[in-house]
Amino acid sequence: MKFKKQHTLQDIASLLNVTFVGDPLFPVLGMNEIHVVTPGDIVFVDHPKYYDKALQSAATIVLINKEVACPEGKALLISDDPFRDFNKLTDHFKPFKSAAAAIAETAIIGHGTVIQPNVFVGNNVIIGDNCTIHPNVCLYDNTIIGDNVTIHAGSILGADAFYYKKRPEGFDKLKSGGRVVIEDNVDIGAGTTIDKGVTGDTTIGKGTKIDNQVHVGHDTVIGERVLIAAQTTIAGCVVIEDEVTLWGQVGVTSGISIGKKAIISAQSGVSKSLEGEKSYFGSPAGDFRTKYKELAALRQVQELLEKLKQQ
Repeated sequence: MKFKKQHTLQDIASLLNVTFVGDPLFPVLGMNEIHVVTPGDIVFVDHPKYYDKALQSAATIVLINKEVACPEGKALLISDDPFRDFNKLTDHFKPFKSAAAAIAETAIIGHGTVIQPNVFVGNNVIIGDNCTIHPNVCLYDNTIIGDNVTIHAGSILGADAFYYKKRPEGFDKLKSGGRVVIEDNVDIGAGTTIDKGVTGDTTIGKGTKIDNQVHVGHDTVIGERVLIAAQTTIAGCVVIEDEVTLWGQVGVTSGISIGKKAIISAQSGVSKSLEGEKSYFGSPAGDFRTKYKELAALRQVQELLEKLKQQ
């Protein structure tokens, strides 16, 4: 998330009521999670395991819960609770705005686009030309839809990320200030849910086709001409490259990548990154031929055990 204007380190420290290390005029351009940070961004870290990763990331402002040596060319914001203060920044720079109409006045709808009854179009939503949005679709604030997109009934784009911090009193939610971006020529089936990014974008690439009842988690990036069959669930921060096929009921864990033109068979569970140009099956998903050989071997073992019992 980039801010509408540049701020200073001192501005942000005053907003959060925290101390800082660095030039008071150090420029602050935005805030982001660690996997999408760029220079000028604030990143937060609240666990020693991830201190080095945050301090060495592309982010130039680190919101941290310990006084540490500040890397050259960077600045620190010292907070007793970085998670809470990151939420404060989201509330300040991307506050929730309640809806005043089923289709917001600030929404932009392109030429030739059809909006069916009972569709909700939130604040600052942009829908391109020649789209069809079927009944009971919900497009949360700031969602971007390209040209020639079809979204079938009951789909929800832009719900919050499923991202919580466990505290003694319960779970504390990390607030979402990102967007969903759907590029041109995408089809989205009925009852599909696509969560917005925490600070960045959840993106569906050009020409991708998504079946009914699919879930896409926050900050996931899906490439061009990808096929995703029904009841597939993709966790947050996943990268799926171009022309991948995910058949029905595939489950994909967070933070991994699937290479270009990979094919994942139905009911497979993807628990680690997979190379492109290959076919996969099973849970955990592995090379298609290898997995079927393993299944055949298991059948042979069972047959051997039955023969031994008869002796």
